[in-house]
Amino acid sequence: MRNVKDLFYPQKINWHTINENVRILYVPEPKSENILDSDVVIATSWETAEYVNNYPKQKGIKFYLIQHYETWSGPKDRIDNTWKYPLHKIVIAEWLYKKGLELGISESMMKHIPNGIDHDKYRIINDVSSREKIISMLYSTVSWKGSAEGIEALKIAKSKHDDLKVILFGVSSPPENLPKWIKYVKNPPQDYLVRNIYNKISIYLCSSWTEGWHLPPAEAMACGCAVVSTENTGVVDYITNMESGLLSPIKDPQSLGENLIKLLDDDNLRIKLAENGNNNIRSYTWDNSTDELEGYFRELRIV
Repeated sequence: MRNVKDLFYPQKINWHTINENVRILYVPEPKSENILDSDVVIATSWETAEYVNNYPKQKGIKFYLIQHYETWSGPKDRIDNTWKYPLHKIVIAEWLYKKGLELGISESMMKHIPNGIDHDKYRIINDVSSREKIISMLYSTVSWKGSAEGIEALKIAKSKHDDLKVILFGVSSPPENLPKWIKYVKNPPQDYLVRNIYNKISIYLCSSWTEGWHLPPAEAMACGCAVVSTENTGVVDYITNMESGLLSPIKDPQSLGENLIKLLDDDNLRIKLAENGNNNIRSYTWDNSTDELEGYFRELRIV
């Protein structure tokens, strides 16, 4: 077994708050000899599941945190095979639980524990009812994030509301030929995202084709935004069409654009959906999720 001194520490994680009592150690490769003996070991992707499946029992009881059906990142047969490993599965969305059943995984080997939201951070600062006609969207160069359709939907909305303002944000550089009326913020810090985007805008647009359990729309809802989204797998757990958001078919910019216009034309509907969405998303907390995780560990007599 490698000595802890042989492991190296990463740079500070800046995209999520990590409790200072959590010690993070990086290894060059998650081979068994690089992993400390533990009570629990958790794979977090299909690639790491292939390593964890072969660990000796000294590395801990084996879990597999399934955050998406990752066929976009590897061969389907290998990914399906990792689901069938004798690892206890933690799935973050209802559709992933159903996918496991389709693949023949027994209910005794799966637990649905949704993501949580930090409501101390993602919260309403600016009054929902008085917000300007500003829409925001996460931009990505990954095709299945649907950014091309999202931008097309924004152009449709702009054709009916010339005073519309738009803010895109993302980790990559802005796309070429981005219209001048669209502002782009590259890699905004969390506090900026909360105060200067989520709490400034009235509508959040999600154009993804597929997601696991999609955080940005949930974060936007927690900050008082009405959400217009594709009916992708990552939002249907917490958005009901016409009750807590507006949903459109995937790859349908015309429908997305029409739903944006519907909210821009009807402030009462926008406020209603924003308030209902905020009330709904407040049930998703990290306290609830960690309590469920601890309860799952207790079921398996780990704690």
